[in-house]
Amino acid sequence: MDSTDTSPDLKRSVTLFQAILYGIGLILGAGIYVLIGDVAAIAGNAMWISFLLAAVMATLTGLSYAELSSVYPKSAAEYVYVKEALGSNFTALFVGCLTIFISITSAATVAIGFSEYLVVLLPQYPPILYALLLVLVLSFLNFLGIRESIWVNSVFTLVEVSGLLIIIMIGLSMGSFTDTNYFEMPSSVYLSHSTMIATILSSTLLVFFAYYGFQNISNIAEETKLPTRTIPRALIFSILVTTIIYILVAISTVSLVGWEELSKSNAPLAIAASKALGNNGIIILTILALFATTNTVLMMLISGSRIIFGIAKHDDAIPTILAEIHSSRRTPWLATIFIMAFTLSTIIMYSGKISDVASISVFGILIVFALVNLSVIRLRFRQPNLHRPFRLPLTVGKLPLLPTLGLLVTVIIMVQFNPSVVTSAFVPLISIIILCLILTKRKIEQKLSEKF
Repeated sequence: MDSTDTSPDLKRSVTLFQAILYGIGLILGAGIYVLIGDVAAIAGNAMWISFLLAAVMATLTGLSYAELSSVYPKSAAEYVYVKEALGSNFTALFVGCLTIFISITSAATVAIGFSEYLVVLLPQYPPILYALLLVLVLSFLNFLGIRESIWVNSVFTLVEVSGLLIIIMIGLSMGSFTDTNYFEMPSSVYLSHSTMIATILSSTLLVFFAYYGFQNISNIAEETKLPTRTIPRALIFSILVTTIIYILVAISTVSLVGWEELSKSNAPLAIAASKALGNNGIIILTILALFATTNTVLMMLISGSRIIFGIAKHDDAIPTILAEIHSSRRTPWLATIFIMAFTLSTIIMYSGKISDVASISVFGILIVFALVNLSVIRLRFRQPNLHRPFRLPLTVGKLPLLPTLGLLVTVIIMVQFNPSVVTSAFVPLISIIILCLILTKRKIEQKLSEKF
């Protein structure tokens, strides 16, 4: 008998506040602690504009997720959206497998980032050991239950936000706000208006990846109270809150040290904090970065296991046993073990070149974003009278304008990628396509054998 018939449902315990904190933690992650220096090198003091534009870009796709999540509040969100909208089992399976790949590589990447921070404080052990132990501990927490995992996530997110609030408060109290030109850019930019616009666009594309992660809020829908209302609100509020924090951090840091000094540092926020706290500022920001990386790994392991669970529950192309729910913990325990095992393997195999794998996974998520925006558009034409608890405004006929803009923006970002990254992405993408073809063929053969 199918395990999904006898297993209990996932436990619904996530509130709106917890879902918002989950989203904030997903978006903030650890990227802002290092990314802001690279953005400053491109856009100078005007980098706050890049954060604002990137927020608009992320919001367009975030709103598409909000509408779809109100209609289909399911785990394996992207898989369900594409299957319902495009009517293609193969495309849906491809999107599902791609999101699993992204969750695994993202968790592995950030776990290695965690180890690099921790080795500064505890240099006596190899960094890879810290990364592996982190995944093991957080996978056990993921198994224990969504309530326990979300509680830890909420605490870590508040700690993570507090670190950025420290930077903002230092900037407000000690920064040279009146003497700082917030439109100043590197001198090489002032060649023409087109060059300035291109520079802002370039830095905006970099900042866009600081918002990566918001889409995973949709994957805890089956463990959320009133998901058709909670998930859309959590998506919107989390993007809004993080945008305010990002812009205030950008303004505060350049008022403290200026874009030139930020761009030269490997720990830009630590440099900004040291202006008020001295060497203690560097230690404090290092500890906060440990909280941030731990939080990100936990959320990627949660979302990855829920994606696997959701696909196994709805599509027998992959083993339905992966949809089994633990009788007492009410968590997808086999999917949790699956995601843990592959994350550990990725750390071991690619620890020396994990940044390359991370770039490929970012390109992959843009493919997913494009298909999600396309799903909103397609559903508006295929099922115009479908009940949508959250419905996006602004349409021309049946064409929704915001998802259309989201699709165009996603394509624009994709064509800006370094050709070497795009070329490298072909290998895992083709591998996923071949895997999906094999799984689809196996499913068809099983149905034929059952019929005859």
